[in-house]
Order: sequence, then structure tokens, then C-alpha cells
Amino acid sequence: MRRSDRPQWQARTRGSGGRPRVIVVGAGISGLATGCYAQMSGMETRVFEKHVLPGGCCTAWARDGYVFDYTIEWLIGTAPGNEAHQIWRELGALDGKSIRNFDVFNTVVDEDGRTVSFYNDPDRLERHLVGLSPADARPIRSFCRDLRRFGGLDLFPFLKPMPLLTVREKARLARKVVPALNLFRRTAGTQMETFAARFEDPFLRRALPFIFFQDHEVFPLLPYLFNMAGAQRLNTGFPQGGSLGLARSIEERYTGLGGRIDYRARVERILVEDGRAIGVELRGGERHYADQVVAACDGATTVARLLDGQHSSPRVDRLFDSLVEREDLLYPGVVSVFVGFDGDVAPDAPHSTTYLLSDADSALLPGVLQNSVVVQLRSRFSDGLAPPGKSVIHCTYFSDYDSWKTLRRTDRRAYRARKQVVGEFMRKFLDRHHPGIAERIEVLDVATPVTTERYTGNRRGSILAWKSFTDADDVVQKLIDKDRLRLPGVEGLWLAGQWFTGGGLIRVASGGRFVAQYMCRELGLEFRAWESSGAQPWHPGKLGELPQLDQTMR
Repeated sequence: MRRSDRPQWQARTRGSGGRPRVIVVGAGISGLATGCYAQMSGMETRVFEKHVLPGGCCTAWARDGYVFDYTIEWLIGTAPGNEAHQIWRELGALDGKSIRNFDVFNTVVDEDGRTVSFYNDPDRLERHLVGLSPADARPIRSFCRDLRRFGGLDLFPFLKPMPLLTVREKARLARKVVPALNLFRRTAGTQMETFAARFEDPFLRRALPFIFFQDHEVFPLLPYLFNMAGAQRLNTGFPQGGSLGLARSIEERYTGLGGRIDYRARVERILVEDGRAIGVELRGGERHYADQVVAACDGATTVARLLDGQHSSPRVDRLFDSLVEREDLLYPGVVSVFVGFDGDVAPDAPHSTTYLLSDADSALLPGVLQNSVVVQLRSRFSDGLAPPGKSVIHCTYFSDYDSWKTLRRTDRRAYRARKQVVGEFMRKFLDRHHPGIAERIEVLDVATPVTTERYTGNRRGSILAWKSFTDADDVVQKLIDKDRLRLPGVEGLWLAGQWFTGGGLIRVASGGRFVAQYMCRELGLEFRAWESSGAQPWHPGKLGELPQLDQTMR
């Protein structure tokens, strides 16, 4: 929308009896969630987004009739009866959608073709693993026994931040948590790498950390058990429409509640006067004023650019002055290779496979960090991602950011050539595992960590921001519970998004709910939320017009 066509919020003070006005910077899942809950609670909100689509990293793009879905691999909260599901229902994220579930979380294959399938059913998993390595029966049975125990647990409080829980709510939570406390402590205190080292079989020892497609290195057993148990309960499925479909549904819910999104509206500065956030300034100098401002975008960008480096706090300083420089605390960026091809692969091929690469293959794959690559048959995840009779494969690997960034900055031609090397590697690699596919490939697109950074603004192209179960995770939790997602000394400013509430879609959506609750408490409003009543069947047309990679993502 042209500047002259965009309604402006020019009033610097709210009129008597008027609803509190809230500006949200960024239309990612956290920004949309904040907007939805603020609208439900009686505020008037407006979201400014620099791009043409909602969702941030939760996105997709198109080439020649193919839809390349970028983010979701599984979504916590797809089954009824838990707090995560309630949030998605309140946000309209699952309206009219079917959910696809898989019996296997992931399959891992080594250089010699040895294969392990990580079944979600603990009984089936135990039989399979013991069959592969009878000598490791003891640690296998220990893992599967804990997996059964997690099957009946739903202890993560996504609906309300701890400081706002009533005495009764805290007592109810304690009654749920206390019986599982020892299980939580033990599994949270045992690193997956340490547990895997107990296995005699060298293949299983290597494969276990790759249950989540790539090795998350710092993860203990707890998240593996929690998510696999969720998958067994059908609570970590894949919603039809995928990543952008999720964002579009929440966008529809937000605008249906009366919210407004301005696309192609890049916020350059959050306006602060006399210790209070009063609005934002867009590129070109256009100013909009509000009672409250929510920064739901890249954390480093918020502190350094939007606030001119003038406003911070001890915890925020720690995150973005010291911890952000430690690569071991950030999830690596990924290289994505989308392959659109005629036909399909064998019906019995796993929907998701992590291949452990030989040294020779690793030497040929630019920037690979873990000598592994994930191949997902995305057409098995959702309908509508490919034209009739055709299919999409998504290949990913954790990759070194600096080499890609340096090359793009200093030699664009060499940067593009390196992407072509990645594409050709994956063409040959896929043909090795699915003979004949190379000659059927019609489209092949490569996106790097620099692509992600350019598209979303996320530092170093990190899709999930801070690694969980680290020092950064502890600081983020204190931002939520102690600082209440505020910068002390700046009234009317709130912090949302993965850099301030933790990564993962349910955590950023939950974080938007938390911000709205804290905001209601300050403004003296009743926090209100109810489930969406949208029931129209989902169809691919709801994705709208998708950008082309050539124009947007390169």
C-alpha cells in the first residue's frame, strides 16, 4: 500500500473513552498472536510488517506451480485436550484443517545403508531397536520405559505466565508436576549424547541424537521423550496448509477480530519520549502513535536499530551483548533445497530420513556442519504442495553462516555458484537413493542461512534463535517471569517473539498470549480469549498469491 493510501494513527493521546491503541512490529506468529489476544481483550491493534506475507519464518514460496513449505516439521498441539491445542483453536490456526500424523518420527540411514526407524509407539520401538542390537537391550528398555511414562503427561503451562497464576492454579499445577518431578529431573539432567554413549552398537550410538532430524547437541533426553510421546498421542502432527497455511489462518482470525495489518511497512524506529514508547516511525518518515508498542521481530534489531541502542536492561544486555556472540547458544542456520519433480518415489519410502554422510560426501557439500542431511517427502505432509501428478522433496542441513555471508558480501557470482554446487549435490544424492529421479526434476531451489536473514531479519539466519536447555534459555525465562516481557525504564513497550519468549511455534504463540495478559493487567482490562468458530474447509487457494523465490528469497 502506498503511503498516501495508508490510514495514519496521528493522535498522540487517546480520546476519552477510546480503546487503548496497540502497534505491533512484525506479522510473525508472535505478532499475530499478540494482536489476536489484544483484540479479544478490547484493544485496537495494528500490525506493521515489512514483507508481503504473514508468518515470518513460518512461510512458503512458489515456483512453477510448486509450493515450497519452509518451516513446520511437526506442530505441538494438534490433538485436543491440552493447552497448546487450546491456543491454536483460539488463534484459528487449525480452522477447517485435517492433521496428518506419522507412525515414525524419523528414520536414520548411515553411509552403508543401515537403517533405524524411530517409531512413536514405545512397544514397537523397543522391539525394533532390540532387534537391531540385542546387546543394547538395557538402555533401549530404559528409553522406551520413560517414553511410556511421558505418554500420559501434559505439564507445560502455555496459557498463562507463572507470575499471573492464582494460588488455586499454582496448586493445580503442582499436583500435576510433583508426581513427575523425578522423571523430569532425571531426563532433563541426562544429555542425549551421554545417553547414546552407553550403546555398544556404533550405528545406534550415532543415530539416536538425530531423532529430531538434526543433532541438537545440547538437548537432554526430556524433549525427545516429550515430543515422541506427543506424536504417539497424535499431538505433534502436520496441519494441512503447512507453515504459510498456519500463518494465513491466524491472519484471517486477526483481521476477523477487527485487527489491521499493513504490509510493505518497514518500521525504522520505535519512538520513545520521556521514558515511554509512543509509536513507531516507518521508512520514509511516516509516524504512527499508540498507547502501547509491541516489538515482535528480531531481538538484536529491536535493541540496536529500532531503539537506537538507547534502551535496554541487564537481562537484554546479557542476551544481545554477550550471549548472542556465542554460536554454541544459537541454533544454526539451515540450507534448504526444494526439489519439484514429476511423479513420486516408492510408496514405502519414509516420509522423513536423516542420512549420515560419508567423509567423501561431506567434503562435497558446502558448509555442512554435522555430516548429515535430512530428506523429507513434503508431498506426504500436505496436499496442494505440487501440481497433480508431481511431488516436492525438501532437503535440509545445518550449515555454517559465516562462509555464506562472506561470499555473498564479497562475490555474488561465487555465492550463486556455491548454491549451484549444493543443488547439483542434492540432485545426484537423491538419484542415488531414489534411482531415476534426477531426470524427472523440474524445479530445484536453494535457500541459505543468508536467505533467511534477508527475508526475516533473523540474526545469522537462525530460525529458532536461542538453543533450549542453555544459559540463554534461563535468561529468557527470567525475561518472561521477572521482567514480564518489558524493558525496565521504558513504559508502554513490550517484547515478543522467539528471541524473548523462546523458539518453536507454540512458544511464540504462547508468548503473544502472555504479552496480552501482562498488558491487560497494566491497563486494567479483563483478559479475554475464546476459540475461533471458523469451520470452512481449508483449501490451497487460501494461501493467496505466493512470492517467487527469484524475486524475494535469493
